[in-house]
Amino acid sequence: YTAVAHATGSPGAVRAVGTACARNPLPVVVPCHRVVRSDGTMGGYVGGLAAKSTLLALESGPDEDRARVDR
Repeated sequence: YTAVAHATGSPGAVRAVGTACARNPLPVVVPCHRVVRSDGTMGGYVGGLAAKSTLLALESGPDEDRARVDR
């Protein structure tokens, strides 16, 4: 959230970034699921943390287990 706040030119707007991500009506089109907390934890997501985790895993590409299942 801090990096997004800095990118907008308002480094103190960390909570506003969180609120904007939480209220995003198009969470896959505007990929706020990629925004994580500065301590590396997930943070919130309008679709729920399970959905956020799934989207991040899908974007990270295939891992060994998925590659074995797909063969």
